Amino acid sequence: MNSEHLRVARASRHRTLVLSAALTVPLLALAGCGTTTTTGSNGAGQSTPPSTGTETGTQTGPGEGTSGGTSGAPTTPRSTDPRPSAPLPSPRGGSTPAARTVRTAVYFLHGEKVSPAPRTVTAPTTATGALRALLAGPSSFERRQGRTTAIPSGTRLRSLVIHDRVATVDLSGRYDDGGGSLSMRARLAQVVFTATRFSGVQKVRFEIDGKAVRQFGGEGVVLNGPVGRADFEDVSPAVLMESPLIGDTVRTPLWVWGTANTFEAVFRLKVTDAAKHTAADVRVRATSGTGTRGGFDVTIPYRATRSGPGLLTAYFLSPKDGRPVTVDTVPLTVNR
Repeated sequence: MNSEHLRVARASRHRTLVLSAALTVPLLALAGCGTTTTTGSNGAGQSTPPSTGTETGTQTGPGEGTSGGTSGAPTTPRSTDPRPSAPLPSPRGGSTPAARTVRTAVYFLHGEKVSPAPRTVTAPTTATGALRALLAGPSSFERRQGRTTAIPSGTRLRSLVIHDRVATVDLSGRYDDGGGSLSMRARLAQVVFTATRFSGVQKVRFEIDGKAVRQFGGEGVVLNGPVGRADFEDVSPAVLMESPLIGDTVRTPLWVWGTANTFEAVFRLKVTDAAKHTAADVRVRATSGTGTRGGFDVTIPYRATRSGPGLLTAYFLSPKDGRPVTVDTVPLTVNR
């Protein structure tokens, strides 16, 4: 190669290096900006989930205050709300997540008061699944344990839409058939408590066959707007044990949480084992009482003499004569 050809080749390589560096600088500048955009298949950035949908919000526990505790054992701190959560709907055009199951509760009646029972539903339609499970009624085991329902057989869920923490529940016309005022209030409470098991739901608005309900049933229960748990204190037990649930298998220490409205916020929890032996009997104080419902969250160590069918009993001592007054019972399998 002569000197002229060598000079041309070197000049060409120099121009190539300069051009490469010029292209690299703006790319590095863009990379250093720290801006990230998530883009779905529709090509638009998605920074927040939709604000409306059939399953909006998260599911939480019914506690309405800070945790109370027993007089003998401190409350175990909880880092998360114990109620299950209702997943947000996927953005349009996004990929569908794999189905997962969520444990929740539906609310039947024990005597004339609401009582939770366990159910497993499939995400993301968790609240819808819970209400459909409620409408199916108690299992044979639950019926043998005195759980009933005021909801007429054959009632169907037509739709469920959650927006701004209010669930609009549209039920078939069978829902308001027959029954007196207590039955009407009980069946409304069953739906309200089941829906508000989810933290993303605070209140429920009722529809029958697509029409808003202002007066419910022949007894004319007035529904001027969305209703919540506080609107049904008359059908709530003085101690509502949200966990453990009927039929659960438990071990020591036993975690119990829920709400209570008792004199001076005080009541007792007793664990009975398969030998009918009192394995534990502790004093509990809720966050409020005497007309105001408060939350409680306690851990109870117990000593069972035999594993098998047992019972968790909530009761209080009568202010008049000191006699025990049973509030509610939850059948359990109590392990040693």
